[in-house]
Amino acid sequence: MKQEKLEYLQKKYESRLNPHTDKEEAPAQGGHRGRGPGGPGRGPGPRGGMPVKKPKNVKKTMGRLFAYISHEKWKLFIVFLCVIGGTVANLAGSYMLRPIINGLTSPEGSAASLLRGILTMAVIYVTGVAAQYLQQRIMIGISQNAICKLRNDLFGKMQKLPVRYYDTNNHGDVMSRFTNDVDAVGEMLNNTVVQLISGTINIIGTFALMIYTNVWLTLITIVMIPVMLKAVQTVGGRSRKYYRAQQAAIGTINGYIEETVTGQKVVKVFNHEEDSREEFEFLNQDLRRKQIKAQFFGGIMGPVMGNLSQVSYSLTACIGGVLCVLRGFDIGGLTVFVNYSRQFSRPINEVAMQVNTIFSALAGAERVFAVMDAEPEKEDPVHAISIVEGVEGGHAEGSPEGGKSLYRIPKENALTKSENFMENVVKEEEGYYYKEVKGAVTLTDVTFSYNPDKTILKHISLYAKPGQKIAFVGSTGAGKTTITNLINRFYDIDSGTITIDGIPITELERDCLRRNISMVLQDTHLFTGTVRENIRYGRLDATDEEVEQAARTASAHSFIVHLEHGYDTMLEGDGANLSQGQRQLINIARAAISKAPILILDEATSSVDTRTEKHIEKGMDRLMAQRTTLVIAHRLSTVRNANAIMVLENGEIIERGDHDDLLAQKGRYYELYTGLSELD
Repeated sequence: MKQEKLEYLQKKYESRLNPHTDKEEAPAQGGHRGRGPGGPGRGPGPRGGMPVKKPKNVKKTMGRLFAYISHEKWKLFIVFLCVIGGTVANLAGSYMLRPIINGLTSPEGSAASLLRGILTMAVIYVTGVAAQYLQQRIMIGISQNAICKLRNDLFGKMQKLPVRYYDTNNHGDVMSRFTNDVDAVGEMLNNTVVQLISGTINIIGTFALMIYTNVWLTLITIVMIPVMLKAVQTVGGRSRKYYRAQQAAIGTINGYIEETVTGQKVVKVFNHEEDSREEFEFLNQDLRRKQIKAQFFGGIMGPVMGNLSQVSYSLTACIGGVLCVLRGFDIGGLTVFVNYSRQFSRPINEVAMQVNTIFSALAGAERVFAVMDAEPEKEDPVHAISIVEGVEGGHAEGSPEGGKSLYRIPKENALTKSENFMENVVKEEEGYYYKEVKGAVTLTDVTFSYNPDKTILKHISLYAKPGQKIAFVGSTGAGKTTITNLINRFYDIDSGTITIDGIPITELERDCLRRNISMVLQDTHLFTGTVRENIRYGRLDATDEEVEQAARTASAHSFIVHLEHGYDTMLEGDGANLSQGQRQLINIARAAISKAPILILDEATSSVDTRTEKHIEKGMDRLMAQRTTLVIAHRLSTVRNANAIMVLENGEIIERGDHDDLLAQKGRYYELYTGLSELD
């Protein structure tokens, strides 16, 4: 690879391949990236190579996590007793060697006493195994129940977050809360907490028994503890550093592979195969170098600790042997002590490693709770207006057959105090007025900005009468899609009012508002399921006949029946087995099945060819006949029959009128339509 290309690639990937250790590392894009070799549970090192992140508020986070398991306190108490029982049994079983060996070396020793000692040891160890089994079985149930509830709460909260949250947060980062972060919490609850308690009790118990057995030999073991801790700190620190670098490299190379595979056609069209291969080779070599260092330092932790343990064991055995000869120290005591001496380093190492794991899990929990603490969509007003199915003059919740949608307005709502409120009231019941939903949309002096420093819409005023078709045209970024987002209350306006049938949308229950607005977006999204299920997503109570009628309206029926299983054909991967045009037709059919009186088409036919568009237009005309329709289109031919066309530039309506009026004005629309100017 040429030096110039190498320097370019190093500069390009510098920030991703060399994460700063003093900052919290961002998860790999897509959530799952970076979970290759050395990922969670794979390979040596803390958390199998995951970088150790420090939580910001340990006490608060621990308190919130404990709330997920606190309702099972009696089970936790049993687990705690089992941990103590298992640890004590392990220590006591090892200590039983002392009387057994001393009995063998004494004149009073016999086969019967040996058998009794062995049976006693067996009973102790079996008790310890049973306690550990019970502890593990109960704790896994507790932890998985907690994780299940945590995921449910997280997913439930995400349904309440505003669209602004998803527009301003990386989707891969949001996904990583469900994967890496929740997995880290699960690992901590499954094993780490129990191992930390067990290790601590083991250290204390082993140390106490060592002192009880021989104080002088204990002092020799204590001298080795700082050496072992220093080894853990030094090797573990280097290991975490290189595993962090390895994880960054894995995430980058996985991202590059995904990007290249997805854009393979573009790569081939522009003959970039060789450049792609060189770039991949650079990333692969970088990963290889970091994996060598990460695996080396992660792999030597065990041998280093093992060798230090052997040194401690050798010193203890030598000096203990001298004590046996010169000071009358019993052989059974020496045997037990050297066994404890060899085991002593293991719980120290485990506790040190578990502390890192807990910090990583708590940092992950903080990220999860950060989503849960995010500001949700505003609550509906106390006396919010709902929309129900009803029949004029009949009961408010009548049969859906031929029924009309009615606004159900609490008499306490401030709207009822206005002068003209009683006009068009269909019926009145105790506590409520009812008005018919017609679908008139009005924007009055609406100003809006995504960020305070840049205004997107400036004093927009327009209206659409029931059944009218209003079109928006203009350059990219003029504010066309923003208007439709505001009508849905995906965002709240800065000033002005938006009303539907004279009712401010802020007075409507948000769910009812959106249920009465159907949208066809430029970017299609199909869910895993059958074609029938994807169309029915527009109205879940629709019959099979209504699904097929909606498909005919959208001109989708003819291609659906030719699929392998027709309407029961499974779609996966966002409809990857369909063409872009076919996916959009299903998207349009989904909107057609809805009974919503307001329809928004955001460049709905931009993904279909001209021939297919001609077939759709007739169906779309039928679809729009009884609905108020707002259309955003780049193809001006699709909006010729609109009742009114709004031409937007820089967030303002600069022209308005029907097709003929705007051509006669010979302004911006005339330039666009005749080709004198083009849409940006």
